Amino acid sequence: MTTTSQRLFLALWPDAVCQAQLANHVLKWTWSKGCTPYQPQDWHVTLHFIGQVETRRLPDITAGVVVPFQPFELVLDQPKLWPHGLAVLCTSGLPRQLWSLFDRLGQALRGLGLPVETRPYRPHLTLARHADGAVAPVDPAPVVWQARSYALAISTSDKTQRYQVL
Repeated sequence: MTTTSQRLFLALWPDAVCQAQLANHVLKWTWSKGCTPYQPQDWHVTLHFIGQVETRRLPDITAGVVVPFQPFELVLDQPKLWPHGLAVLCTSGLPRQLWSLFDRLGQALRGLGLPVETRPYRPHLTLARHADGAVAPVDPAPVVWQARSYALAISTSDKTQRYQVL
């Protein structure tokens, strides 16, 4: 059976050095029973969620979201529990290059006739779902992410790998 549509998003994906820092950070949490931690291959920081798109549009979208990129450092230093049981790692400061990338990608998506989120952008990395009752580490070491690229990705229905970079 052929898939006629995909759930797409644009995101930063960590390199091996950042993944190792994230793995160390995850060990500092006290996880609640029933918590569903994300696997390292699924860790990312979403730039724009696009949503369900017809598969036939993938080549145009892939080409259309190529925008200038200036590498930057993103420091994830704020572990938080968000509503609905999300355990996340946020940043206390947003690099100007991240804002520029976010804006350029939003313009590219609009140019492709695709939706752009209207809520304020809150970059974060989701560590786990169903984490109500988890305890975040106090004063953890920051995760220093050297962002050198971004990716177009799809959400899968596979629990062993939730996301796949295209």
